[in-house]
Amino acid sequence: MSSESAESAEGGNVAEPAKPAKPAKPAKPAEPAGAGKPGEPAKPGDAAMSAEQPGVGRRSFLRGMAGGVAGGVAGGVVVGGIAGAAGGYALRGSGTGIDPAAAANLAELEGRLPAVPFHGKHQAGILPTPKAATAVISFSATAESRAELIELFQTVTDRARFLTAGGMPPPAGIAGPSTDSGTLGPTVVPDGLTVTFGVGSTLFDDRYGLASQLPAHLTQMTSFPNDNLDPAQCGGDLILQLTAGNEDVVLHALRDIAKNTRGGMQANWRIHGFSSPARPPGTVPRNQLGFMDGIANPSVTSAAQMNELVWVRPGAQGEPSWTAGGSYIVVRLIRMFVEFWDRVDVYEQQLMFGRYRDSGYPLDADGIYATPDYATDPEGDVIPLTAHIRLANPRTAQTANQRILRRAWNYDRGLDQVGDLDVGLIFTCFQQDIQRQFVQVQTRLIGEPLVDYISPFGGGYFLALPGVVDSSDYFGRALFA
Repeated sequence: MSSESAESAEGGNVAEPAKPAKPAKPAKPAEPAGAGKPGEPAKPGDAAMSAEQPGVGRRSFLRGMAGGVAGGVAGGVVVGGIAGAAGGYALRGSGTGIDPAAAANLAELEGRLPAVPFHGKHQAGILPTPKAATAVISFSATAESRAELIELFQTVTDRARFLTAGGMPPPAGIAGPSTDSGTLGPTVVPDGLTVTFGVGSTLFDDRYGLASQLPAHLTQMTSFPNDNLDPAQCGGDLILQLTAGNEDVVLHALRDIAKNTRGGMQANWRIHGFSSPARPPGTVPRNQLGFMDGIANPSVTSAAQMNELVWVRPGAQGEPSWTAGGSYIVVRLIRMFVEFWDRVDVYEQQLMFGRYRDSGYPLDADGIYATPDYATDPEGDVIPLTAHIRLANPRTAQTANQRILRRAWNYDRGLDQVGDLDVGLIFTCFQQDIQRQFVQVQTRLIGEPLVDYISPFGGGYFLALPGVVDSSDYFGRALFA
């Protein structure tokens, strides 16, 4: 089951997601000047007029014709494209309409999470514990040249910078389409939104002259025994993960970025997920098998552990210099056969995991974060030798540098073709070296008892880009230097 269940590393508590309060009813916005009568359709030329607003480049991704997010429902993997929409936010670098102080005040009134600072050496979405809502979207790059790919990365940066700060969208202008979907009301609230952007190995082909810049440990995803990978739900040139305190904020951000990058990237697959509140309070959120998920992790407050296990270090052997500050991300989409699992005796379930279901304690200890004492149980009489926690993290000196920073969300896609529940886990983990860390952990888990109740079907290997350090920087700038 890979580090795909409750274990992967040392230490680190998981905080309980904040429960959002019911948002206040927004005031009815004033009708824009020149608006037509209710129900009156827009004139055919409106979108074209908007596209010719001064300052918008000929190839700009801010110029898409009307469209939307194609296919699927929230919570499901969608194979297919995300189309754009006309118009867009303010031009790059203008900062028009951004009022973080007002957005923060509104978020507090609505019980939403505060804004997460966007700028930094590392991307802001990597270290925090999972928020209540997430979406993971894979894209193919469709930019026609290196220059257009750079423009794409700049546009994603600008949208992420605005959306994570929040504020008032700029006015549309005379006869122009709306600059915002309006799904969050007249003011964009950040609600703890983070935008994590990464690249896959297929981006480094001959399309954009990047072959010599391929990260040292970036490959296409390995298929392990017991996997049932669907090629349509694997890989991608680019990966985008959005997380926030509420699903509407995640979907709003996806629509915004998709609209403004039309022509630059096309979605391959997407999946939405959620993190449940910790029950009982003060413990750890649970997965769809009923066990607490992500108990053991390296300490994100320890710079030494993060530098050893998560971040690509400057001067790392074989790594292009531009990767410093990034982190390799593994995404695994894992179906859980809960109808079968629910027929298994709880005692047997606990032996498979190596933890008590109700408390999360290791079977030989009396605390969630207690370290299992494998040395005094060499035959596996208490915690079986095949238990998930024992295989995933043997807690030896030889495996200490194989630990990963695990981040996981549940998903619910409704019913499959035969009427069974289609639920499972969006497993992600961050590490310095996929082969040294995730692949070694997953190899030890081949054939574990849990494989009868799960089926990995999608995902991929990517490099989460280094952070955007200031307002003049953008995602991947060093890559294109």
